[in-house]
Amino acid sequence: EDRSGRFEIASGGTLFLDEIGNLTLPLQAKILSAIQNRVINRVGSSRATPIDIRLISATNMPLYKMVQERSFREDLLYRINTVEISIPALRERKEDIPLLADHFTAMYARKYKKGDVRLENQSYQKLQEYSWPGNIRELQHVIERAIILADTNALKPSDFLLSKQAGF
Repeated sequence: EDRSGRFEIASGGTLFLDEIGNLTLPLQAKILSAIQNRVINRVGSSRATPIDIRLISATNMPLYKMVQERSFREDLLYRINTVEISIPALRERKEDIPLLADHFTAMYARKYKKGDVRLENQSYQKLQEYSWPGNIRELQHVIERAIILADTNALKPSDFLLSKQAGF
C-alpha cells in the first residue's frame, strides 16, 4: 500500500516516540538516519522524501548505561538529547498523588457516568503510603478500577486494590 509513515505524517510538526529505549539497534540506526539527514525513504521506494519534524522521545530505560552496554547507540542518544527532562518515579514525589488521583477520578467518573465521585481523606493517605512500582499508569488503573467497582460516590480506602507484591 502507498501509505505515509509516522515521520512523513509528522513532517511540519512534532513526532513523539515513546519508549525509545526499547528499540532494536537496526531500528535505532534507521531513526538516527532519518533525524540526522531529515529525509526518509518509503518501503519499496527509491525516492527520498524530505521531513521537517521536532522529535520528542521518552523512556524509563537507563540510556547512558545502555550506551555503555552497547544496547543503545551513543550517536542516537546525543542526537535526541538536546533537552533532557528527568521526571522522578511517583514513589519519589508522593505529594503529587492527591492531584493525580483527583484528575483520574474526575476523568473516569465522566467516562463511566458515575456523577460527582470523590476520595475520602483516608483514601489519599492509603494511596500516598503505597510504593507505586507501576508508576502513574498503575495509579491511573487503580483509580479506574475503584470507580468501576464502587457502590458509592465516596471512594473509601477499601475501594483501592493495591498489589501486595510491591517490594519497592
